[in-house]
Amino acid sequence: MDNTSTHTKTTPIRILRWPEVARRIPFSKSYAYALQAKGLFPKPIKLIEGGRAAGYIESEIDEYVRARISSSRSTFDE
Repeated sequence: MDNTSTHTKTTPIRILRWPEVARRIPFSKSYAYALQAKGLFPKPIKLIEGGRAAGYIESEIDEYVRARISSSRSTFDE
């Protein structure tokens, strides 16, 4: 019997509520909604089917912040 197994290490998906998102970005919830409408900021997901509770996928927020840093730095380098 082969007791070896291959485990792939996956990063767990974390869901952030608005207060945690607000600590990571420098603008208001209403501005985030305006950016979402333009496709420029990650949209939240519903946490409960048919409910109002929503959250943001942490990796999407992190990617947004990284992209803004990269964009800002490349603008200053020109």
